[in-house]
Amino acid sequence: MIGLLIVGVIVLVFLLYAADRLVKARARGRRLRMMGERLAVVTAKAEEQQEKRSAVAKASAELTSVMPAIHHPVLNSAKAGTKDEAAGAGSR
Repeated sequence: MIGLLIVGVIVLVFLLYAADRLVKARARGRRLRMMGERLAVVTAKAEEQQEKRSAVAKASAELTSVMPAIHHPVLNSAKAGTKDEAAGAGSR
């Protein structure tokens, strides 16, 4: 009789352990699935941003090819300096 009770307790402990492992495995699977979904959303957003950046870079390159002087400084900067000096002298 005592032997049967000990075997019953051992089986109960084994079943509780198996149930615990099953619950943890399901929770881990759910967590991994949710992380995968979030990663997919973030990846799609990053790809969209990259496409926008590349479109902006392409538009900038096209504009520069049409207007190459956009990268060069103003050659006649003496006129700009005299205007600034005149405005500064008038306000003193």
